[in-house]
Amino acid sequence: MCGRYAFYSPAEAVKKYFSVESDLEFKPRYNIAPTQDVPIIRRRGESSELVMLHWGLVPFWAKEKSIGNRMINARAETVGQKPSFRNALKSKRCLVLANGFYEWKKTDAAKQPFFICMKDQRPMALAGLWESWEKGDEPLESCTIITTTANELVAPIHHRMPVILNEDRQADWLSDSQLGPEQLRSILLPASTDGMSAWPVALKVNSPANQGPELIDSIPGQPGESQ
Repeated sequence: MCGRYAFYSPAEAVKKYFSVESDLEFKPRYNIAPTQDVPIIRRRGESSELVMLHWGLVPFWAKEKSIGNRMINARAETVGQKPSFRNALKSKRCLVLANGFYEWKKTDAAKQPFFICMKDQRPMALAGLWESWEKGDEPLESCTIITTTANELVAPIHHRMPVILNEDRQADWLSDSQLGPEQLRSILLPASTDGMSAWPVALKVNSPANQGPELIDSIPGQPGESQ
């Protein structure tokens, strides 16, 4: 799964990198957790927009908002079959923006967190879905991150990872057209390990209350470091 990540690229650089116009401003965050608002890019008419959505998808038919607490991820292998995600998969696809994500490796002592990112730490576009829910006191727009099997870099740490879309796949994912099973299988793949890096980080990341750039600092000498 993907249950924690970081996004710290400057807002203006992000807008330029993804060719999206927006007045949205956001601060660097090094420990983003479920139920928080997160920046995503989605298609609106002929252009794309950058907005903040609740992380934890609440299907339009849900009776309670709390169902979103269990919908932070959707599995690539079954996303088209699940009632919670089928509607969004047809027409409400998005990019969830991150610079890197955390996964925890089981060890004899405890679970060791790792930070996984591109070597140049450029922004990643994670495949996501969004939905609008209008049964509460106010309308809620929410999102989920799609995960797939781990690539060779991530597999020694965890068996799942978010789907990271390259530039060509981003355009296909955000398109207005519906995607058939074959297209989905060609898009929702593990990312290439080329240009990716992973290293162990301090246990401080275990608490969402902790923030700051030191959370992604490598712990020297820990086993499993790959850069």
